[in-house]
Amino acid sequence: MRWGRAIAAVGAVVALAVSGVASPAAAGETKYVGELALTETGVVRGTAATDLVTFKGVPYAAPPVGSLRWRAPQAAKAWDGVLDATNFRSQCAQLGGLGGIIESYEENCLYLNVFAPKTSGIKPVVVWFYGGGFQNGTSATYDAARLAVQGDVVVVTVNYRVGVLGFLALPSLDGETPGVQSGNFGIQDQRASLKWVQRNIAGFGGNPGNVTIGGQSAGAGAACIHLASPASAGLFQRAIGETYSCGSPLLSKDAAETMGTTVATQFGCADTAAAANCLRGKTDVKALMQAWPPLPQGPVVGGSEQPLQPIDAFRQGKFNRVPMLWGNNRDEMRMIVSIQYDASGNPVTAESYPQIIRNTFGVDADRVLAKYPASAYPTPGLALSQVLSDAGDDQLATCQHVTAYRAAIAGQAKLFVYQFSDRTAPPVVDIPGFDEGAEHGAELNYLFPKFTGATLNAAQQALSDQMVKYWSTFARTGDPNASGLPAWPRFSTGTARDALSLDLASAGGNQKIDLATRSQCDFWATVPPPPGA
Repeated sequence: MRWGRAIAAVGAVVALAVSGVASPAAAGETKYVGELALTETGVVRGTAATDLVTFKGVPYAAPPVGSLRWRAPQAAKAWDGVLDATNFRSQCAQLGGLGGIIESYEENCLYLNVFAPKTSGIKPVVVWFYGGGFQNGTSATYDAARLAVQGDVVVVTVNYRVGVLGFLALPSLDGETPGVQSGNFGIQDQRASLKWVQRNIAGFGGNPGNVTIGGQSAGAGAACIHLASPASAGLFQRAIGETYSCGSPLLSKDAAETMGTTVATQFGCADTAAAANCLRGKTDVKALMQAWPPLPQGPVVGGSEQPLQPIDAFRQGKFNRVPMLWGNNRDEMRMIVSIQYDASGNPVTAESYPQIIRNTFGVDADRVLAKYPASAYPTPGLALSQVLSDAGDDQLATCQHVTAYRAAIAGQAKLFVYQFSDRTAPPVVDIPGFDEGAEHGAELNYLFPKFTGATLNAAQQALSDQMVKYWSTFARTGDPNASGLPAWPRFSTGTARDALSLDLASAGGNQKIDLATRSQCDFWATVPPPPGA
């Protein structure tokens, strides 16, 4: 019996803790002692602090290498002795990106981390998926110690496959799993981690019956997918999304498989029936990643696991109807504008701004320029940023969020909406001379203090405390409202002051806002999406 080998290896103290246990702990039981915990595959040793035990690099699935490349994750193997879980394991193979993500060619990456408070009692669980455009990211970026301790929740951060190794779609891959659309291996990884949580999290003090999935950017996009996926039903009871609209469409089968076939052909794997196994034989991981186009890419709609686009699932009421806490940032696209223009030495000017708008919006450009004149903003670059942050054709834009919110409540979702509006927030990307404001990702420093290493001032720290309490209360009850916090209304119509602005500007740092009016969504509803959007 595999439990006997693992228990014997850690001595009498663990033997006492797991006495009589032949499976992971049942709900309500805490089965870690000191820095040791029992999982279904063996004992892990983490790092114990005064108020927290952290377990890093715990395998939740077998390494997806060799014949397991581009397959659904398989069960992790049991180990003898005690597994060292004191350090993060490798991030999944990627070319790197913003936020300090470095290149990796490692395919053995399906690990998760558990942040377990040392307080007594069974706790809600938050499972966090990273952003990175489904191209990069790592769980190691998200130090969840503060969220876990201050919120008194167990937090699990998860590695999942990205880029070509996570989202390649091919007809030959479809044939290996009839009825299941290929191109969603990273999503299948996430689902495997949620199943691991169901089987194991009680051993860390967590309640498998009270799980909140959450993420930022692409991680929030993943949460949209799980909300719309029959295959994820019952694996979570709440969902949190930061800065990604569930109105953003997934790739179609045809688009995804055309892209996959193009990649396969580059590697001499043009035979449609044999392309998958041919690519599995390619050992140059870097070359595979470089062959993967930056856009479009990501998860694919279709098949039994993902039959509908998330927004269509909302509209048809065919989604996992759980309470949702969702939002975006007021100045999402300042990051993109500062990188695209200022970082390249070509900042937007009074002369170039109208031409950029004309190139983007064509026959509707004059209307856009009348609604967003450069003279109304401190700089033309900030004018362009506001256009793109409001406009309804991008997954980050406020008006696309509003469209998705309205679809969710039409499907009877219980929804709480915020907009992070602290324009003093430490920037994630800081281009000299450009005011980044409440840019994409700026809220992460308030929930994961080490995200960029920035230090919050007293007012920002107070807002951070409120956000941690809102998020953890929502994870506990499905409603973010709690004693001592400004009231957060339930989102009802999208035309009233039924969203919460997370800001420093008002007493308590919060104010109710009308998102649709703030971002002129009625206007944007009359502007067709730009070509190629």
